[in-house]
Amino acid sequence: MMMNCFRLSAWLLVSWVLLASCAQALPIEESYTPGQLVVAWVKPGTSVRLQDHPVAVSAQGLVAFGFGRDAIGSQLLELEYAGQVRAFKLPIVARQYKQQHIQGLAQKHVQPEPAVTQRIRRDANAISAVRDQINLTNALNGEFIWPVNGRLSGVFGSRRVLNGVPKSPHKGIDIAAASGTPVMAPIAGRVALVDDGMFYTGKTVMLDHGLGVTSVYAHLQDIHVQLGQQMAQGQVMGTVGQTGRATGPHLHFGVSWGREALDPALFLP
Repeated sequence: MMMNCFRLSAWLLVSWVLLASCAQALPIEESYTPGQLVVAWVKPGTSVRLQDHPVAVSAQGLVAFGFGRDAIGSQLLELEYAGQVRAFKLPIVARQYKQQHIQGLAQKHVQPEPAVTQRIRRDANAISAVRDQINLTNALNGEFIWPVNGRLSGVFGSRRVLNGVPKSPHKGIDIAAASGTPVMAPIAGRVALVDDGMFYTGKTVMLDHGLGVTSVYAHLQDIHVQLGQQMAQGQVMGTVGQTGRATGPHLHFGVSWGREALDPALFLP
C-alpha cells in the first residue's frame, strides 16, 4: 500500500508543474481505503488542507495524512502554493469489518467499575496527548517493516458486542508471537510514551514519527527504551508479552494520524 502513497507523491509534484504552466490539473482516478496512510512529497512552501483542516508539511515538503475507519464518500484535498489553489476529491471505498457477539457475560466485563473507569480515562488521556503532538520531521520518508515476527491474529476495525453493548472498534492489528520475542521500530521515530501498567494495554510504548503520525506497541513483557529516545528502523524497543487485558502473548500494533486510527496491515510489506 505504500506504493500507492508514493504514486500519489509523484502526482502531487506533477500537479504543481501543471499549475505553474497554467495547464489543467491532473484528475485523481485512484480510490482510497478507510485506514489508509498517505505519505507524499509536495513542493516546499505548499499549504495542504484535507476536509478544510490544515495538514502538517515538513520544511522539505513531506506531508502525511490518513483516512479513519469509517471514512466514506470522498474527501477534499486542497493544495496552495504562491497564492494559487488546486482542489481535488479523493474517492474512498467503504470497508466491511468483522463483528463478534458475546452474550452472558458478567456486568464487570461489559461496564468497568468507577475506579477502573478513572484509570482507563487517565490512560486514554495520556495516549491522546501524544497523538495531538505535531513534529515537522521527515522520519516517515521510507517503508514500514513488521515490528515483530509472528502471526496476524487480530485485524483492524473489528468490533465486539458484549451483552448487546457495542464496544470500541479494534484500533490496530494483533500479532501473535512467543513471549520474549523482540519488538522492533517499524520506521524511525522518537519514544513519546513509556508506561509500565496501562489497564487495557499493560506495558506500552508509543513512537512519534512526525507530521501527526504515531504508533503504539501494547502488552509488552519488557521495555528497553526511555522517553525521548530516538529510534532507528529495526531497533528493538522491548519484547512480546501479555500484560494488561490479554489472553495470550501477542503484540498489539496501532498507527494513528492525529486521533484517527489507521490500519497497519495496509502499509506493511
